[in-house]
Formats: sequence, C-alpha cells, structure tokens
Amino acid sequence: MELDAVPEHLIVLGGGYVGLEIGQMFRRFGSRVTIVHLHPQLLPKEDTDVAREIEKLLTEDGIDLLLESRALKASRGGQNIGLQIETMQGVRAVKGSHLLVAAGRTPNTDSLNIKASGIDTDERGYIKTNAQLETNVPGVYALGDIKGGPAFTHISYDDYRVIRANLLQGGHASIAGRLTPYTVFIDPQLGRVGLTEAEAQSNGMDFEIAKMPMSRVARALEVDESRGFMKAIIDAKTQQILGAAVLGIEGGELMSMIQIAMMSRVPYTALRDGIFAHPTLAESLNNLFLAPARPGS
Repeated sequence: MELDAVPEHLIVLGGGYVGLEIGQMFRRFGSRVTIVHLHPQLLPKEDTDVAREIEKLLTEDGIDLLLESRALKASRGGQNIGLQIETMQGVRAVKGSHLLVAAGRTPNTDSLNIKASGIDTDERGYIKTNAQLETNVPGVYALGDIKGGPAFTHISYDDYRVIRANLLQGGHASIAGRLTPYTVFIDPQLGRVGLTEAEAQSNGMDFEIAKMPMSRVARALEVDESRGFMKAIIDAKTQQILGAAVLGIEGGELMSMIQIAMMSRVPYTALRDGIFAHPTLAESLNNLFLAPARPGS
C-alpha cells in the first residue's frame, strides 16, 4: 500500500474481501483493475444473488473479472508483470504494472516451534481451541487470527472479552453460537450477519425471505446511490430474524441495526411496525419487513 504512484494496471489474485476492497479503491483512483478468482462467484460464502449483484456493481465500475480462473505462472519483464491464467476458455496472458496477491493468509505457527509445546494445530497450522479458547494444553489459550475462523478485528476483540471474563472475572463466557457480523467496504457496502439463505436451506429450516431493492429506499434515492438490495432470513414459526445481507449505501450500519434486533430476540414485526425518523436509512426496515416475500426453498 506504500505506493508513490497509482498503478497503471493492477492485477488482483483473489475475489475475497481484501481483493474487492482494494481493487475497487484503485479502480476509482484511475487504475485499470483485473480480478482473478478461482471460484465461480466472488465471495464464495455469500448467497449467489448477493455475489452476482456485487459482480454487476464492480463491472459497472470498469473492473475486469476473471472467474473460475487460476494463475499458472507469473513473470516480470521490465516494468510489467505477466501472468499466465487458466480460464474456462483456455490459457490467457494478462500483463499488468502491479500484482496484489489477496488469496488468503497462512498462520505463522511454523515460527513458534509449536510441537515443542504439545499444542495441537489443524492441517492448515491454526491452533485448535475449545469454546473457551483453551488449547489442548491446560492453561494455554489462543485468541485472534491464530486460531482460525473469521479474520476480523472485532472477532479478535471479542476473543479478548471471553478470556477476560473467564480468567480475570471468574465467568463462563464462550464463543459458541456467537454472531459474526462483518462489512465488506466496497462501495456500496455489503453488511452481513447470521445465516445466509443457502445455510438455512442446508439446515432444513422452515424460513421465509424478505427482500427489497435499494431503489425503494428514499434516502438512497436522495443521495443518488440506489444500487443493491436488502435481504433478511426469517424463521417462519418464531418470526425471529436468522440473518441478513444489506448490499447498499451504509450497508454495514443497516446490518448492525438488524443485528441488534437479533441479539435482543426482537421479532421482525417490531421492525416492520417501528417508527423511524424520515428520511433516514433506518426507515427502510419498515418496507423490508412489510411482508416476507416468499418462503425459503
């Protein structure tokens, strides 16, 4: 990131959060950007409709997306970087000025001589813990990215809260069942919390879906950013909100409002019938939950 010039052509390996955020940022700085991604869709853990809409937004920004593509070889020639990429249509050569490798990280446990301690790791090198973050060695704990799972700052801080509660305050805190909210800081943002539609389906749950385009949000229209949509997964029996994805202006903030309702076990009808100030983004929750659009299948 410590560049003294805007890349002429940035090639990004990986269509995850980091690749999309930095790729779009440099595109808006004026760089040509190509994102090479191994999977059929960006952000593979998201629902297909969410990923496809993000692909549409990035394409509108002028970003070249190469999905189901694998980098075979990288070489440098003068000031350029050449990539041989295996695509669905065959091997393709792409030449750029800069290369960003955003295909994931590996833990640095290999530098800790972890075997000497007797602490167990998984096949990728992450330290194994129980729900109280204790390793297989009594009295030794692991928190943050080193234990695997979502690599978010707020998750690491919650790990600290668990350790503090249990070791310093005599509590019984646990990471079991905790919500994992996150925001992908593309523009417009993607805010996500709880179950996806695909996860609800795979769990055999009886659920409904509330979905609404951001073009029906007054505030979004007023600030001329009405791309994207809001989507919530609702338990058909209890009316509890199971998860939400907000792809739109300040999607992370709207997602957090829904998360508070989930944490408080407030049924979706409370948001449907709540009074929110006009013209705020919050009032969009009235219309989103006006009537769950369809049953999950």
